[in-house]
Amino acid sequence: MSAATQRSHVAASTAGDAQWYLVDAGGQTLGRLAVNLARVLRGKHRPTYTPHVVCGDQLVVVNARDLVVTGQKRRGKLYDRYSGYPGGRRLRTYDQVVAHDPTQPLREAVRGMLQHNSLGRHELHRLRVYAGPTHPHAAQQPVPITFGEFGEVHEG
Repeated sequence: MSAATQRSHVAASTAGDAQWYLVDAGGQTLGRLAVNLARVLRGKHRPTYTPHVVCGDQLVVVNARDLVVTGQKRRGKLYDRYSGYPGGRRLRTYDQVVAHDPTQPLREAVRGMLQHNSLGRHELHRLRVYAGPTHPHAAQQPVPITFGEFGEVHEG
């Protein structure tokens, strides 16, 4: 093999240098926001993205109770749980889930867009969702970001 052969860049884990971002979910659509959050958690917004390495950033999402869903999803979207026992299936509508925990629909939407393995679980731990405008992560100095029309990240 010659010295001029190009090689793929494989990033080492960037767990130590992850940036903290603050996202205001107020007035945003659930699915569109979840897609952009999953992209940042995976690290696809970085030029050093490597699929098998955790290279995403830490996200703090506030105002999750003010998310918007379109169409008939408030009554028609169902969240399904099954305990494993006979008769243990539980179905709840979007409104019922939000009444119990306003952060769960966003967390579940993002979870469904990440990998379903240990890497996806590790990335999901970097997401912190809060129903109101306050959060306990001021010491990390999260940078406010917004998402463009095509999912690009805009700081400030």
